[in-house]
Amino acid sequence: MKQAEKEQYLREYAILKSQGKPFFPYAVAKDSAMAVVVMLVIIALSLVLGAELGPKADPTTTTYVPRPEWYFFFLFELLRVIKPPILTPLATVGVPTLAMVLLLTLPFYDRSAERRPERRPVAMAAMILTVAAMAFLTYQGANAGSPNSVDMPTPTSLSPTQAAVFNQGKLVTAQSGCLACHKIGDNGNDGPGPPLTNVGARLPAQAIERTLQNPTAPMPSFANLPPQKLSALVAFLSQLK
Repeated sequence: MKQAEKEQYLREYAILKSQGKPFFPYAVAKDSAMAVVVMLVIIALSLVLGAELGPKADPTTTTYVPRPEWYFFFLFELLRVIKPPILTPLATVGVPTLAMVLLLTLPFYDRSAERRPERRPVAMAAMILTVAAMAFLTYQGANAGSPNSVDMPTPTSLSPTQAAVFNQGKLVTAQSGCLACHKIGDNGNDGPGPPLTNVGARLPAQAIERTLQNPTAPMPSFANLPPQKLSALVAFLSQLK
């Protein structure tokens, strides 16, 4: 900024400041009123919509895959996109830190005195790219199926007994950590295991049971499951066609 522009700005600032109103109580009153409105909206939403409750907590499980709150969905989706374990630190620390550093140092590498958006291409590009990336990743993370449940309807062609076994197998699948490596419908993760949405059309029930009991590494063995749960799991997977 040139010296003449700086002096003109200081003169205009002094004039506007002398014509303005003090921070207290005018600005404080406005901020307080807006805070009350926001609080009332939050209370109303909590009373009308309630809080989403997941499955009953099981403190003995070692296969639970947590999901973050919605405002961390962009980081959650970034971790899902960058899958190799060796790159996990890059997804959790590297990329977010780099983006934050670039935004914090924006005033240092874009020192233009212009205030019009069209005359600040670097600042606008950084803002648009950051907001667009966070919005896209948040949307993808919000629409990713839960890794702790299987949202598939029970086939109407099953008898009541078969339907009960199907639903039990669906629950066993969600509780056994299968969705941490496989995808069933819209739920689960795309790897490292293959999708199981149509596994019943590819393998008979006997082959599915053998695979569960004697899998190929790194898939864990399910031979120690109680026989009733193993049977329900096999019955459920064999119905996925």
